[in-house]
Amino acid sequence: MDLTLPWEASLRQHRYKYLALYHAIRTSIHEGRLPGGTRLPSSRELAGLYGISRGSVAQAYDMLLAEGYLLPEVGRGTYVAPWVAKPEKEQAAQAKLPLSPWGKRVSEIQGRPAGSSASTRQGGNEAPRSPGFISFSEGRADMRHFPQAEWKSALAYAAKEETADDNLSPEDPFGDEGLRSAVAAYLRRSRGIAADAAQICLFSGSMQAIALLTQLLLGEGEPAVVEDPGYHGIFRAVQACGGRALPAMLDGSGIVPQDWPARLLFVTPGRQFPTGAVLSSPRRRELLAWARRHEAVIIEDDYDSEFRWGGRPLEPLKALDREERVIHIGSFTKTMFTSLRIGYAVLPPGLIQPVRRAKALFEPTPPGRLEQRALARFMARGEYGRHLRRMRRLYHSRHDALRDQLSTGEMAQLFRVLPADAGLHIYAEWRRTPEEFRRLRAAAVKAGVDFRDAGYYRLTAGEPAACFSFSHLQLEEINEGIQRLLGAWRLVQDMGNT
Repeated sequence: MDLTLPWEASLRQHRYKYLALYHAIRTSIHEGRLPGGTRLPSSRELAGLYGISRGSVAQAYDMLLAEGYLLPEVGRGTYVAPWVAKPEKEQAAQAKLPLSPWGKRVSEIQGRPAGSSASTRQGGNEAPRSPGFISFSEGRADMRHFPQAEWKSALAYAAKEETADDNLSPEDPFGDEGLRSAVAAYLRRSRGIAADAAQICLFSGSMQAIALLTQLLLGEGEPAVVEDPGYHGIFRAVQACGGRALPAMLDGSGIVPQDWPARLLFVTPGRQFPTGAVLSSPRRRELLAWARRHEAVIIEDDYDSEFRWGGRPLEPLKALDREERVIHIGSFTKTMFTSLRIGYAVLPPGLIQPVRRAKALFEPTPPGRLEQRALARFMARGEYGRHLRRMRRLYHSRHDALRDQLSTGEMAQLFRVLPADAGLHIYAEWRRTPEEFRRLRAAAVKAGVDFRDAGYYRLTAGEPAACFSFSHLQLEEINEGIQRLLGAWRLVQDMGNT
């Protein structure tokens, strides 16, 4: 079987052949060269075509299967999944259509240009990639340790259920009831949130939940309190609704409560994004008291809190809420893999019907139906919990290694690492001048390494700071990345002395 892939270009960008093959196939799928339903060669055939080992082909196929790009059919072969993304040209054409019930394109609601990628929490300092490039800015899950066989089994089970039992009616915009029940059980156990499936609405990622809820709750010209620095997707959601963002101060204990003249507040109490500060118990109570006085709603974003390295986990605002003023938002993007766009919101009873009506207009039939059912199966069989425990141990060792490297020796003279008990990146304040910070970032890219400029997450001016992601890096890559940063800094010093 012939199959033409952008192999050479991919091989120049990626160090390992299995990764090059993975990206070559993935790119071909996204560009429409491998449409849904296309049968792929066997591992033996593809290995022969490109002169690589069958093991490399199997690794690439397993990664694509785990992310839902491919679908195995017993006795028939491996196929491109029929639900994969449409070609970019077709997406761009559709972006011109009025898809939202509020008369805006989806791209406008999310505050991004038509045809651009979905909002993420990565900064805007993407560097050119070359073989061996080490990036502290990416922050993606490490798929080398993902339980691919178990996920493939869950997908196969969901596909069989899909053909045998159509139990998700088009009139249910909240998503698969089995997954909603599994999420409710998980939140009761892990977060102490007394939720049931009827309160949970599934979304295509947490950003969609933020955008839709902001449109429902915020009128034009009305203020919304946002953390500064904070998640830029929230800033854009407020802006897209015509609202006004009120920047809230932060310190080592999280957001500093004030008597804000607003009726909507966004907060990341479990792990402030991006600084990593944990909101103290007294301040959690203060925020709930503020919401009661102002008859306000609090949107609690539980981003990145599953990976905790120390300290006592505090109850979420939703678990403390006695007046049904808190909406709890979560996502599986970090705990599973980036392309699994499944998020959720735990709604107060009074918002269930308004959100249901809005979601029905925005998205009458929830997307990712197969993935939702597969994830429900994955959770019900205990695979999700086992996967989380494995990844916590793995990421914990990487977190400690990077923190030690940043906190000692010459790096400690450049950055001050802020304390944090959880999360997949480390926030560090720059100790020297803004000009030196700018020059280090430029020199680092030339040295084959980068990091995120935390200024990307600010609404107001502030001192330079950096975010160092580590989840995708092995220990030797972390060590090498730090050495490259030190080499870049010495180059900056030499240039300054000439």
